[in-house]
Order: sequence, then structure tokens, then C-alpha cells
Amino acid sequence: MKLILLSGGSGKRLWPLSNDSRSKQFLRLLKDPQGRPESMVQRVWRQLRSLGLAEHAYIATGKAQTEMLRSQLGAGVPIIEEPSRRDTFPAIALAATYLHSVLNVPQDEIVAILPVDPYVEERFFEAVSRLDEILSASGADLALIGVRPTYPSEKYGYILPEFPEREPGFYAVSRFTEKPNAAEAQRLIERQALWNCGVFAFRLGYLIDLLEARGIATDYHLLKADYSALPKISFDYAVVEKAEHIAVLPYDGYWKDLGTWNTLTDEMADRQLGRGIISDDSEGAHLINELDLPVALLGVPDVVVVVSPDGILVTSKDASPRVKELVTPFDGRLMYEERWWGWYRVLDYVRYPEGRESLTRRVCLKAGCNLSYHVHRKRTETWTVTNGNGLVVQDGKLFPIQAGDVIRIPPGSLHSVKALVELEMIEVQSGEEVLEEDIDRLCLAWDDIPLEFSSGRKDLGR
Repeated sequence: MKLILLSGGSGKRLWPLSNDSRSKQFLRLLKDPQGRPESMVQRVWRQLRSLGLAEHAYIATGKAQTEMLRSQLGAGVPIIEEPSRRDTFPAIALAATYLHSVLNVPQDEIVAILPVDPYVEERFFEAVSRLDEILSASGADLALIGVRPTYPSEKYGYILPEFPEREPGFYAVSRFTEKPNAAEAQRLIERQALWNCGVFAFRLGYLIDLLEARGIATDYHLLKADYSALPKISFDYAVVEKAEHIAVLPYDGYWKDLGTWNTLTDEMADRQLGRGIISDDSEGAHLINELDLPVALLGVPDVVVVVSPDGILVTSKDASPRVKELVTPFDGRLMYEERWWGWYRVLDYVRYPEGRESLTRRVCLKAGCNLSYHVHRKRTETWTVTNGNGLVVQDGKLFPIQAGDVIRIPPGSLHSVKALVELEMIEVQSGEEVLEEDIDRLCLAWDDIPLEFSSGRKDLGR
């Protein structure tokens, strides 16, 4: 069995920590068994590794999340990168063609699709492994996992089994109902309906045949080149609702979608992360603070206060699922991002009356990591090293840097930096525009940077 984990979305219900680059699955708000900070995607990947499933797993994601995945899971994590965001049907189609035409996976291989961030016990993934036998025993086109509901939720879709008492272990699917109101959800539960948790499996040949029938390329490289022509549609609408024979495996273990602040804080080991204080009469309150300013909560029970470079949220836990409705107008420049080489935080941005712009960032490179060798056309950069040491290449010349050094990078100058130990610096960008798009990369790997050597400096940093 091959596993495809879908990683997408911006997680706006977890604003201000989540954004298009740092979606909810990347927030390190949980704890691993050793008590270290852990994100949802790190937790799932750890669970898959412990069960021996990670070696058969791939992550389908867009360009915006590739660096974050490699930063949190390691450079070797297998990623199938989408050229653009186009919903789950195109993403799964691209992943299937990768297995089919690049890896030459047999047509009868079972492929399981699941979200990258379910909060579950390890035995949930054992249930995923059972979908192989369910497909064989049922002869179904698709096999799903349905979670037994614990309350009449309006957030989830429901799967209604057909004659559940007649089939041992798994059921045929009668129909689906998308996010009903509470009264309808209760009626569905009384009919033994299950929550749709977005996990399903099929034989690879089933989807490849479906793509061919719809005139969609089954060669990975051809499909990727023509990816923008695929319709933006979910796999549920494009495939699941049209399948003739679907089986569902009920799962009665722990399963939770940590997509809102009230559900996420329920699973956090600590009520407070970051600088601040919570008064004794603020029962059930949570504080997450990414800034260095102290935050005090006094006499406010059952609230969530979240402070980040992108904004400040104060909400009751009951109201927290509505955050997405409120913050949509706040879209703008990302103030914090994690990359494969480290992270940066925007400290200040100014646009002056004459049109010149200035952006100040705190940048941290992990030991052994480097920026790409690149050039900017519209801005000057000034780096002030505040901690650590490393190497800089500027226009082919290599030199060491350490705390206290200042480096000026004018427009048109090729440059890169490598951290020998963890390296921090304050970067000031100044020019007519300070945009992320103002970058031309010559190469990514440090060893690929062309150098002009003199006086035996060739071995520096190699």
C-alpha cells in the first residue's frame, strides 16, 4: 500500500499563527513523548515511522509549503509538488500519475489518501492499512474510513451505511450528507451514520483508468506541465460521489480535527506558551505569545489569546471557530515564515512619501544551512550579524563573518550566506520595492556556487 498525505490550506481559523506559508499543520503547539514542541505534521510522520509506514508515504503539497515540510520533517521527505493550488482532485491525480509513470507502481497497488494533520492514535493508521483487505473483500471501487460520531457536529460530512447489520466489519455506503445542521446530524447518527474523516483508498489502476476516460494525461510530466488546465474541484465531487460501489470501515477510536482554537487548545499540554501570566481566576484560558512583550490575562476565563507578528487575537473559546469570517480582510505581507534553512521575522516596514521602501527582518539560519546564491534588482540589503558565525559569498568572493560584522549587498550583486553554527542577523532591505518576488536564483546548493579563489581559501566551508 502507498500512502498519499495531502498538505494544503492556510488554516485561517488558527489566525494569527497560521497563514498561506505556515498552515495549521506546521504550528509547534503540541508535545512529543519526550515533551519537546511538535507540530501536527511532525506528530503524524512520527506515528507513521513507528508503524513502518513512512517508507511507503508521500506528501502532496504546493510550492508554498515545500520548504516548511522539509524544515520540519527533514530534507529527504518524499514530496510530490503541485505547480499551483487546484483543490484535492488535481492534487490526487498528479500524485497518482507520479506513482504510475515515474515509480512504475503496479496497477493493482492500493493507494490510500489521508490528510496530513489528523489528531489520532496509532491504531487509526492500522485501520488505514486494513483498507487493502476491505477493497479485496468488497470488490468496491473505493474504501473509506468513517469515524463513529461522539456528538451531532455541524462541521463534518456524514457517511450513511447501507444495511449496516448485514455486513461484518465493513459496510456498503448508501449516501453522503455534507455538514448538516445539528438536528439533521442527530437523525443521521440515529441511523448509524459516520463522520467522513477524508480517508479513502483505491486501486491505482482505478484512478488511472478514470483519468484516461476523461482525457486527462496519465504521464506525470505531461500532467504537471498542463496542471493549470485541470478543474478546481474536490476529489469528493469529481470521483467519490460518482463511484458506483463504495465500502466504509467504521473506526471507533480517538479522532479529532484540530482546526480551531477551541479544539487545538484542548490537546495542548501547556496553557501558556511564551512570555506572560494568566491569573488564577482565568480558568480554562490559554495564552500563546510569539513576541517578546509580556501579555497578562486577568479575570477572563475560557478565552484564547494569541499574539504573533501577524496580529493579536482575543476570543472566547466558543466563538473561536468564527475567526476565519472576521480576519479575511487582514490578508497582507507575511510577518513570519519558516524555511528549510531557518526562519525570519519582520520587525518593521516603512513606505516613505517619495516611494522608497524599507523592510527590517530578524533572520536565523540553522547550522550547516545556506541561502541560495541569488541577486536582487530593486533593493539594497544590509546585514548586521548578531550571533554565530558563517561564510558569505559575494560576487564569487568568499569570506568569513561573525557577530558584529556588517555586510552591504547592493542591487545586482550575487550573494549567499552559510551558517557554520546557528547564525542570526538583522537584515535591512531598502529600495524602490522590497518584494519577495525580486529575486533571481543562480543555484541552491552551497557546493554549486562558483567562486574566485585566492590564497588557499578554496576549502572554506566545504
